[in-house]
Amino acid sequence: MNEHLLLVEDDDAIAVALRLHLEDAGYRLHREADGRQAMAAIDRQRWDLVLLDLMLPGADGWEVCRHLRALHADVPVIMLSARSTEAHRVLGLELGADDYVAKPFSMLELVARIRALLRRIEQMRSAAASRQDFCFGSFRLDTVRRELLRDGTVVPLTLREFDLLHFLLKNPGRPFSRAELLQRVWGDGFDGYEHTVNSHINRLRSRIEDNSRDPRRVVTVWGVGYRFDPEPAP
Repeated sequence: MNEHLLLVEDDDAIAVALRLHLEDAGYRLHREADGRQAMAAIDRQRWDLVLLDLMLPGADGWEVCRHLRALHADVPVIMLSARSTEAHRVLGLELGADDYVAKPFSMLELVARIRALLRRIEQMRSAAASRQDFCFGSFRLDTVRRELLRDGTVVPLTLREFDLLHFLLKNPGRPFSRAELLQRVWGDGFDGYEHTVNSHINRLRSRIEDNSRDPRRVVTVWGVGYRFDPEPAP
C-alpha cells in the first residue's frame, strides 16, 4: 500500500487526526487548507484519492471538485462536510463525488471507506486485465484503460459512472432496482441513499444519450428501476 492521498481540509484538529489515522494505515498524505492551493496541487500531479471538505477559504469544495473533474474524471473523491442534508449529499454526488461523509465522523469508519473504495478500484483493474470492450452505437467502453470513447474521443466518466455503465453493459436488457444497483455497483459497505443511483444515472445519460430528457439507452422501468438497451428503439 503506497497510495498518495490529497486532503483538503482547513480544520487543523481534523487534519491532524486524519493524518495520524491514514499514515498509520499505510497511506501517504498531502494536506492543503485552502481551496485555491488545493486546485494548484491537483494541477501539479494526479492523486490516488481526494478527501475534500466543502467549507474552505479561497475556493469552496464545490469549485475544487469541478476543477478536479475537469482534469481527472476518474480520481475517487470523498466529500467531508458538516452539511448533512440529503440535498447537499445529492449535490455532491451530482458534481462527481464517489462518497459523501457527514461531520462529525468516525476516523476508523472513514479509513474503512477509503480502503474499500481503493480496493474496489484495484479489483476493477484486475477484472479488466482480460480485455473485453463493449460497443454500442458510436461508443466503446475500454475496460483495460477504463475509458469511454465516442468515435475515438474520450468521454470523461467518474469512477462510479464507469462502474455503473460497465455493470449495465454486462447485463443488457435486464432491469435493476436502485437498491440492487447500490449493492452491485457501490458495494455492501456503502451507506448512502438510493437517490445516489438517480444522480449517477442522470449524469450517465448526459454522457451517452442524444437527448438526456428522452433517454433511449438507459431506460427507466417504472416501478422497478433502470435497464440498458444496447439497441434502442428509434
